[in-house]
Amino acid sequence: MSAAGTARLPMFAGVAAGFKSVARYLRGVLGADAYENYLEHYRRLGHQHAPMTEREFWRDHTDRQDANPQGRCC
Repeated sequence: MSAAGTARLPMFAGVAAGFKSVARYLRGVLGADAYENYLEHYRRLGHQHAPMTEREFWRDHTDRQDANPQGRCC
C-alpha cells in the first residue's frame, strides 16, 4: 500500500466513528434505545424476576403514553 493510502486509513476510521456517534445520538433522540436503557437500568437495580421482553416493553411504553398524554409530536 502506498504512503497516501496508509494516511487515509485513520481519516476513514475517524469518519466512521463520527457516523457511529451521530447514529447513537439520533437513536437517543428518537427513543429507539429505550429498551436497551431499560435493560441497563434493570440490571443496575438487581431485580430478582426476569425483565420484560422487548415486545412487552414497547406495549407497556405505548400504553403508558396513551394513558398519560403529554407534549409529544405524534
